[in-house]
Amino acid sequence: MSARAKPVLVPDEVEFSAIRAQGAGGQNVNKVSSAVHLRYDIRASSLADVYKERLLALPDQRITKDGVVVIKAQQYRTQEQNKADALLRLQELLDQVASTPKRRVATRPTRGSQQRRLEGKTSRGKVKALRGKVGLD
Repeated sequence: MSARAKPVLVPDEVEFSAIRAQGAGGQNVNKVSSAVHLRYDIRASSLADVYKERLLALPDQRITKDGVVVIKAQQYRTQEQNKADALLRLQELLDQVASTPKRRVATRPTRGSQQRRLEGKTSRGKVKALRGKVGLD
């Protein structure tokens, strides 16, 4: 595992568009566009190629086929708070791909655990065999 720096988000590569938030909002809901769509093009970004590949390989529904991350933020009442929330969620996504998962080392079960498993199977088999019909010969 190499010691890599966290991927840094360049603000110029992030594109915001204001949209109307869904749900209840009272009289203000039809006048104010407080929700935010964040768009981040992975392929056109200045990220390292390793991070780009990992991001594009993620099974995340926020990443389109074209390699654009789309995050919709509408939790808060103001556009500024929603922008900050969207940026935070994008940074969390980048931090997620920054850490390389540990490789699993294949191990074999111990002889004792194998024996215990087989003894358990035979004892269960005996219990189940006793459940059969009682023969009246």
